[in-house]
Amino acid sequence: MSEPLKIGLAGLGTVGVGVLDLLRAHEDLLERRCGRRIEIVAVSARSRKKRRGDHDMDRYVWFDDPVAMARSEGIDVLVELMGGEDGPAKAAVEAALSAGHHVVTANKALLAHHGTALARLAEENGVALNFEAAVAGGIPIVKTMREALAGNRVSRVFGILNGTCNYILTKMEDEERDFADVLKEAQDLGYAEADPTFDIGGFDAAHKLSILTSLAFGTEINFTDVYVEGIENITLNDIRYARGLGYRIKLLGVAADTGEGIEQRVHPTLVPIGSPIAEVNGVFNAVVVQGDFVDDVMLSGRGAGAHPTASAVVADIADIARGNAVPPLGIPADRLEKCTRARMRAHEGGYYVAMELPDRPGQVAAVARAFADENISIESIVQKGRAISRTVPLRDGETAEQTAPFILITHDTLESAMRAALERIEREGYCVGRPRMIRIERF
Repeated sequence: MSEPLKIGLAGLGTVGVGVLDLLRAHEDLLERRCGRRIEIVAVSARSRKKRRGDHDMDRYVWFDDPVAMARSEGIDVLVELMGGEDGPAKAAVEAALSAGHHVVTANKALLAHHGTALARLAEENGVALNFEAAVAGGIPIVKTMREALAGNRVSRVFGILNGTCNYILTKMEDEERDFADVLKEAQDLGYAEADPTFDIGGFDAAHKLSILTSLAFGTEINFTDVYVEGIENITLNDIRYARGLGYRIKLLGVAADTGEGIEQRVHPTLVPIGSPIAEVNGVFNAVVVQGDFVDDVMLSGRGAGAHPTASAVVADIADIARGNAVPPLGIPADRLEKCTRARMRAHEGGYYVAMELPDRPGQVAAVARAFADENISIESIVQKGRAISRTVPLRDGETAEQTAPFILITHDTLESAMRAALERIEREGYCVGRPRMIRIERF
């Protein structure tokens, strides 16, 4: 029997304790599957006194400094679960790789900002850099794209990459509740942080999408090129109107090869009710990969949580124990191409637009003319609800005492044309306030 694989675990939060749970529960099973034992020998965390379930921390060598543990000759693998794009996490991972130790991490922010450089460092030192848990929790999407779909040319990858946003949008639709109300519930349940900006602003999903883009298209990770919109401006009426038109709103991450560059975008999206991605609800994630020989492959499951994420972490450890080795990003780092950005204004698709129109003659015609002048074809127009009495200043100094919601769906058109039309509508005072635009994906 081979020597045990010795693990140094940096970070003993929810996921770290989940890893301890799994390794204890399946110690013998993993030994049979990997041909060697997997042993935690050292740990590091901010507090030594904090309880970690029923685990006895005195069993392990304790390091106050995770970088010192990463360099220690007593470990074979550093498991980094501290989080953060810089600071101790980055320093520890770099130290481990430089010392010839394998690394397993769940840190999507670190990879989104430094993934290409870290992959290069791992390859230079002949060690693994595994990160299945960094994207979509327990869903094995990294291994699927890097290995199982290696024979396919990928044209597009998209999915629901943030469980917090999916939970909020699902609750808003199912229970007819406002965004702020559901967000508070998500915070109370621990699905959202006290400061939820990272999740609801779309940045968490953008980190994950930048990693998937590299795996899909063989490019260097380029987080700064991701176009990002969050869900904070989605209203209950948007949810209702979309449902009435046959759509559901999801926060999607989409990466596609346009032929002129790689399009990377995260934003609320209308998807047809009945399509597989529309039926992924609650805290679940889903990722769809479109390959030329395999067509569409969809993986769905829990995208976060202690045990699903721990499952992905331990799968990466098991690969190292078995001696399975592949380039971290699927292609050797020196062969990765620069990620050429496709302009967002060149994006083409359908759009949902919602606005409040003064209830007076000529307003609808003025809006229609603004779209026609940009060669935008309107698929459907819906005026929902009754006019509401209010006093609103208009461009010409008049006041409108009645406004009514006005909803339209366009056929596929260029985003540049949509933005030009909406800017004109707002500038010319055809609507009250700003029109809201949500992109449509007709899967």
